Amino acid sequence: MSDLQSFRQEARAWLETNCPPEMRQPVRTEADVCWGGRNAQFSCEAQRVWLERMAERGWTVPAWPREYGGGGLSPAEAAVLNEEMQALGCRPPLSSFGIWMLGPALLKFGTHEQKAEHLPPIARGEIRWCQGYSEPNAGSDLASLQTRAEDKGDHFIVNGQKIWTSYADKADWIFCLVRTDPSAKKHTGISFVLFDMRTPGVSTRPILLISGKSPFCETFFDNVRVEKHNVVGNLNEGWTVAKYLLQHEREMIGGVGNRGVLAPRDIALEAVGRDAQGRLDDPMLRAEIAAFEVDEMAFAATMRRARDMAIARQGNPAYASMLKYYGSELNKRRHELVMAAGGSAALEWEGERSSDGARARAWLRTKANSIEGGTSEVQLNIIAKRVLALPGA
Repeated sequence: MSDLQSFRQEARAWLETNCPPEMRQPVRTEADVCWGGRNAQFSCEAQRVWLERMAERGWTVPAWPREYGGGGLSPAEAAVLNEEMQALGCRPPLSSFGIWMLGPALLKFGTHEQKAEHLPPIARGEIRWCQGYSEPNAGSDLASLQTRAEDKGDHFIVNGQKIWTSYADKADWIFCLVRTDPSAKKHTGISFVLFDMRTPGVSTRPILLISGKSPFCETFFDNVRVEKHNVVGNLNEGWTVAKYLLQHEREMIGGVGNRGVLAPRDIALEAVGRDAQGRLDDPMLRAEIAAFEVDEMAFAATMRRARDMAIARQGNPAYASMLKYYGSELNKRRHELVMAAGGSAALEWEGERSSDGARARAWLRTKANSIEGGTSEVQLNIIAKRVLALPGA
């Protein structure tokens, strides 16, 4: 038996013993997602136990080094662990921008002291992070950002505004792009800094969306003190860190296209029922769901291929744009099918029968998938230039 086969058996046995039955159910609402943080709220005791058990083993971030709270697994072992979790239907123990975005950037650009300070609390779910990138006049053209950090010797004073800051009102810390040299050219003079959201001068204001929910915020900085040791990477070279982090953000957003979050087939069977042959009793909807599931499986295979190419150092950084674009479109299709399966009942906005309009609100929320992390138009341009190598206009 190979070492990888032995690890698979070990992982499967551990998961079967330690993953609570409640954590083997599909994620259906925001309450089912564990975000951690200083003021973490758990939907049930099983959710808290599952996080603690996985964090203790380092499997919230299985491929991170053990010294920084990870599991120290090889990429192949981490892939096997993910496969075994999917086979058992295990929910992710922790959802975190610290894991998906900041962690990889710190591992690549951070000092040992920064890694030791920030990565273990991320892995344990003790600190929740948000991202300070977009501004009112710097969205797709992010390098136009104007939030300014003035040098005060051993620290900076930050003034400015960010927008579309996901969960800023619930976050403990922020990783933020600021302009430290206003005289420099557009993509230079930008630094990547970290600071506590409790720092005096930081305030947030939720933005009410069409879904009736407010996952995004406006974030304001009024004379906020940021220590210089919290600059990640070189001063005035934060754009390099920002680009690397954006690759991981786009892969994360693209991941919403993966199977396991919401299955249109199950919802359709519940709403429409079966015909005499045991099939979904709506041939048109059945065909649409079948086509969707084929594309869903193809996308999952593409995600695995992209991961294997990255491990082999054969990947193209622009692949993240491809995954982000297609994953976003696939997730929008998923929710369109869920709404089609539910019929008029799925449009109910309030009331116990609809779980307070959860499906309709989630469907409306997916419209932002093609905007966040870089608009679909920007991603298609990147794909054309850097993946397909098409000539410019």
